[in-house]
Amino acid sequence: MHPAAEDITVEGILHALSDPVRAYIFAEIVRAGCSQPCSAFLAVSDRAVPKSTLSQHFKILREAGLVRSERKGVEVRNTPRHDDLQERFGPLIQAILESYCAQSAGKRDATTAV
Repeated sequence: MHPAAEDITVEGILHALSDPVRAYIFAEIVRAGCSQPCSAFLAVSDRAVPKSTLSQHFKILREAGLVRSERKGVEVRNTPRHDDLQERFGPLIQAILESYCAQSAGKRDATTAV
């Protein structure tokens, strides 16, 4: 279910974050600073995300080693794997997140300027 830290690859991370919905989900989980339930992402950018699609997104994030998912009662809580990622990849993840956030802010600014 969760890869060992030594099995996390750059290719897997880049693939997982190549999808804008997954990049958004991961950025929001990191930004929250605490575990987040899958249900917190049933709407992304004001668009509904079907539960089956959301499950697939979380599976890809989990298999890439970006998040750890744990069942708590009826919900699944997701936390970023900060320690494993920092140890293996140093500033790479932070750089990707900063670039994603800057890009997202630019898109919002362009939308409001029109």
